[in-house]
Amino acid sequence: MPVNDAYHPYEPHRDTRRGTRDGAGANRAALALHTIADIAAGFLGLWILLYLLEANQGNVFVGFVHGVADWLAGWSQDIFTMDVEGLRVVLNYGLPAVIYLLLGHGIAARIRRI
Repeated sequence: MPVNDAYHPYEPHRDTRRGTRDGAGANRAALALHTIADIAAGFLGLWILLYLLEANQGNVFVGFVHGVADWLAGWSQDIFTMDVEGLRVVLNYGLPAVIYLLLGHGIAARIRRI
């Protein structure tokens, strides 16, 4: 032990109630928002795929995915009214999926910059 150094047996007192400003909270919030947007778009994309592949509508899983997709895309139902049913489903469920992805990823990027 050098002679001129002061002896400190304990770490200096640190106030544990104060948060650090390292951005960890903002990164967690951005990741959560990013993940929610991806899950919403995933359900909408899965419903489009199940519909186009003519999945059994009586199946419990298909019904669950359809219900979630209807809830997520409720605000955009019948924006496009086409005679071709498959194209109508792709557009009416694909538009909200794209919007959720763009908004979720865009807002998450802004939160990360904070």
